[in-house]
Amino acid sequence: MPWAHIDNIGIQNYGICKDGTGDCGCGTGPGYATPLDAMNGPRERIIYVPCILTGTGIGTQEPDYLATVDVDPESPTYCQVIHRLPMPYVNDELHHSGWNACSSCFGDTTKKRNRLVLPCLGSSRIYVVDTGTDQRAPRLYAVIEPREVFQKCDLAFPHTSHCLGSGEIMISAIGDPRGNAKGGFVLLDAETFEVKGNWERPTQAAPQGYDFWYQPRHNVMMSTEWGVPKFFVTGFNPADLGKGRYGRRLNVWDWTTHCLLQSIDLGEDSGPFEIRFLHNPDAAHGMVLCTFKGAVFHFYKTQDGCWTADKVIEIPSKKVSGWLLPEMPAFNTDMLISLDDRFMYMSNFIHGDVRQYDITNPFSPRLVGQVWVGGSIPKGGVVTVLEDQELDGQPDPVLIQ
Repeated sequence: MPWAHIDNIGIQNYGICKDGTGDCGCGTGPGYATPLDAMNGPRERIIYVPCILTGTGIGTQEPDYLATVDVDPESPTYCQVIHRLPMPYVNDELHHSGWNACSSCFGDTTKKRNRLVLPCLGSSRIYVVDTGTDQRAPRLYAVIEPREVFQKCDLAFPHTSHCLGSGEIMISAIGDPRGNAKGGFVLLDAETFEVKGNWERPTQAAPQGYDFWYQPRHNVMMSTEWGVPKFFVTGFNPADLGKGRYGRRLNVWDWTTHCLLQSIDLGEDSGPFEIRFLHNPDAAHGMVLCTFKGAVFHFYKTQDGCWTADKVIEIPSKKVSGWLLPEMPAFNTDMLISLDDRFMYMSNFIHGDVRQYDITNPFSPRLVGQVWVGGSIPKGGVVTVLEDQELDGQPDPVLIQ
């Protein structure tokens, strides 16, 4: 279904084994020993793509589904959707996916990467999908109902799922069951998928939540803040800006004690969104996107052991007519960093371009690539760009047959 919103793609962290088992070390556990080993490993042959019908206005009684896409150039079904797994309920809003085990468990031969975890932002349900029995036709393995998360964690609106070296799965939450903001974390047992409770210490939840990334060698985890769920779940309202209803902080946690140590203020309504550390496990650097400002902050550890963040990229808004507001932000929503830490790739959801930055020097990224794939400003659309600091004209529309 071409109108389905596509969210984070599920590929196995640091590659896929040639034998298709979900392990790549052939007896050394899931994943790779290092990111560079992964970069030199075999390419992925299939990817899993959450496709969201919730809120599209089309097929509103249709459930979201997980698409399996063949990306093996030697396959007769290359670049085709070869399987669709519909969820059993409607209005889930599948979001970021994660694995039950990954390279954080490398070396543990008892672990297999064979379950895909799918948190639902809309329903607060969590699905577990079996990708091990048949990688080309995954099946539903378990459903964690919202009430279990509500009762054990007082959390709701689950977002990002990461597997941990401890054999647990950690999922960030954006709020509580009443729709208030609350930046806590749900812990699941990666074997039984039982909800174990909260990762953060009692009374230690951040004011707001969204994404997170951890770096054990520096005993740190970073989390971001999007907004207050009861205000954004029905759609964006400009009247909510300037009232503390959207996030502004980058939160710094002690990875060992699970305590909130520090909050870095990135500015009112900055909306810190996706966050990534560099892949080098010794590196104390990373990048975080700020959606409303079209900005990217470089965060890093200082000599005194604290953390700070500097704005290193800012994409100017475009003055427009025919849109919700007179100025259109880039709304940079997702990004990834190449396994060798050379490049950052960032998507601008509203402007419609994907950018490649050289981040060899993270203090001064350089734009080295850009491609237009959609967005709200192509020629012939309802939006007219009146003033643009970057482009001489509106981009051509992208047509896919």
